[in-house]
Amino acid sequence: METPAPHRWKFFRAGGVDQVMFRDGADLAHLGELDPKLWVALAMPSRGIELDPKTADLIDTDHDGRIRPPELIAAVQWVAGALRDVGDVLRGGDGVALAAIQEPGILAAARRVLAELGKGDASAITLADVADTATIFATTQFNGDGVVVPESADDPATRQAITEIIATLGGQPDRSGKVGVDQVTLDAFFTQAAAHCAWAARAADPGLAPLGEEATAAAAAAVEAVRGKVDDYFARLRLATFDGRATAALNLSEKDYLALAAKELTLASAEIATLVLAKIVPDAPLPLTDGLNPAWTGAIATLASQAIAPLLGERDALSEADWSAVQAKLAPFVAWQAAKPASAVAQLGTARLHELLAGPARDAITALIQQDAALAPEYAQIAAVEKLVRFQRDLGKVLANYVNFADFYGRRGAVFQAGTLYLDARGCTLCIEVADAAKHATLAGLAGAYLAYCDLSRPGGQKRSIVAVFTDGDSDNLMVGRNGVFYDRQGCDWDATITRIVANPIGLREAFWLPYKKLVRMIEEQVSKRAAAAEAPSISKMTQVATTVGAADKAAPEAAKAKKIDVGTVAALGVAVGAIGTAIASVATGLMELAVWQYPVVIAAVWLAISGPSMLLAWLKLRRRNLGPILDANGWAINTKARLNVPFGAALTGVAKLPAGAERSLADPFADKRRPWKSYLFVVAVLVLGGLWYAGRLDPWLPLDQLTSTHLLGDHAPAAHHASPTPPTSVTPPPAAP
Repeated sequence: METPAPHRWKFFRAGGVDQVMFRDGADLAHLGELDPKLWVALAMPSRGIELDPKTADLIDTDHDGRIRPPELIAAVQWVAGALRDVGDVLRGGDGVALAAIQEPGILAAARRVLAELGKGDASAITLADVADTATIFATTQFNGDGVVVPESADDPATRQAITEIIATLGGQPDRSGKVGVDQVTLDAFFTQAAAHCAWAARAADPGLAPLGEEATAAAAAAVEAVRGKVDDYFARLRLATFDGRATAALNLSEKDYLALAAKELTLASAEIATLVLAKIVPDAPLPLTDGLNPAWTGAIATLASQAIAPLLGERDALSEADWSAVQAKLAPFVAWQAAKPASAVAQLGTARLHELLAGPARDAITALIQQDAALAPEYAQIAAVEKLVRFQRDLGKVLANYVNFADFYGRRGAVFQAGTLYLDARGCTLCIEVADAAKHATLAGLAGAYLAYCDLSRPGGQKRSIVAVFTDGDSDNLMVGRNGVFYDRQGCDWDATITRIVANPIGLREAFWLPYKKLVRMIEEQVSKRAAAAEAPSISKMTQVATTVGAADKAAPEAAKAKKIDVGTVAALGVAVGAIGTAIASVATGLMELAVWQYPVVIAAVWLAISGPSMLLAWLKLRRRNLGPILDANGWAINTKARLNVPFGAALTGVAKLPAGAERSLADPFADKRRPWKSYLFVVAVLVLGGLWYAGRLDPWLPLDQLTSTHLLGDHAPAAHHASPTPPTSVTPPPAAP
């Protein structure tokens, strides 16, 4: 038997990584054979991404909040069994053609759904058709969920029984959107009904209610209302009988009454109700009419009329033995009442519960539930239809954001891109939703990218947080507290405020100008420091001048003496100007001696010497800029280096540009005054030419010898000292006489 040839994959290069390309259904059918080391991601969160949560939950079968490779492979294999060509999911779309479904059960369920919706002649089923199950099952008597609603019963008696069960115990949601009864609820109802009826049957015991059920209940209630207070009275009475010295302490003292007298009292006041029930006298019974605490007079009267008189006979006082006898006669009834089942079915009444227990209601409802449950396999396929339609729409997107990052590098919008942040004349499209900015920044800072964490809010009180990755422009105006506007993928706008920044190089252009910006900032800081340091002495001098001027009328005026110009100062200025001119002349001379092609080399060398180190450092960091840590901090498991190089970074962050063909007026009435650069250049040119003339470099080019530096300056001209000495004239001796 020949071993089948391995599947031939095709890869594309993006982000510095080889990523698998899904061309057709054959690639998807062999997804389980692809080495996991070649997957871009190995885990993806099911929330916080631009993916329908229901679709994510269908893929995340263990519901742990993360989609893993085995779950994604299983989803693809399930679709492969449901569709004729699993490659259809790569094309997406909200609908599935009936002709594309090969699984008979799913196809039958799809046709049934369309028939229920009045679309029997439709050739495709869409997500809108299956998303609203309440509409699908609204008119069906049975729908396979094991829950029956009152309308499921044909006879009024069964329909009424279902309604009463729902009213007492509540119901279960039916697929139609209504509330019904399942087998568990039905069994619970009849169990509680039987328990209540068994409890109620004990009421026929003659020893249970000596006064009849209603009168005995009233007597028990009267006893219970004063039980604590009467027990307190007899306890005090026993203590006073035991030791007469305790009598005064057990009764209220005059001092206690004085404290009460200072308050505003009523018979309902708590201060009175807490007093002793009656005056404590050793061996004296509890009076039932006179001498009672006024707050308890009514309750004791009710006790006497509804409990003591019917059970013991009329009397004016109650002994402790009589009190115990009354409680003993009512004890069986009290115990029976305490044993009453706590159930909501009691509200139907014992007679109705007996009727339901004795009638056919339970068997009839059970039969309906079984009839409904028998359709479960058929109707379960409707859920499979919804699953198939959702996978048709979203599974290709998941693959393009999991196995590869085709959507991200293809700039079609990855599932982790939450929207676009507009701030500082830029549009940042790489914005990722985060739950905890501080925790996220700990790991995301290793990405080597410039991160700006923003809090988002809407007028309705909605709040969320994102991290925006700035990949183009500069960071001069990015700072905590700056505001912008964020548009999510649904087009809703949010107010955005920067709350945290993780600084890293943004681009080489920023790095090129960074040394010059640092120099300018350093000069500004030094100028500010010197200005601040000089401000105090200046103010002090101005104060002294003001004081002197104020006292000028008191001092004898002295004739101002004209100061002569210091010759040394003039000489020093001349030397300084000459030195500057010489330096400029030397530089200019060196430049003039260069060939034309050497000028760009010199300029480039100067720029390289200044900006080169900064650009090199930025380049080293930018080449390591990686999306992985940013997503890992959000619950992903990125398996490769998802690089964000400079060209791709420029595509992720748009910098403000004028539209093509736009007209631009440069007339700005509020523009800063232009500096007289022409005058500056003229002065520099004069100094350079003067230096060159002084050095004698222009002498060969002058039309008249009288204008040369050697002629005008004589021996003071530098060129005079560099002139070649005149060789001595040799004298030929005359020939000797013969």
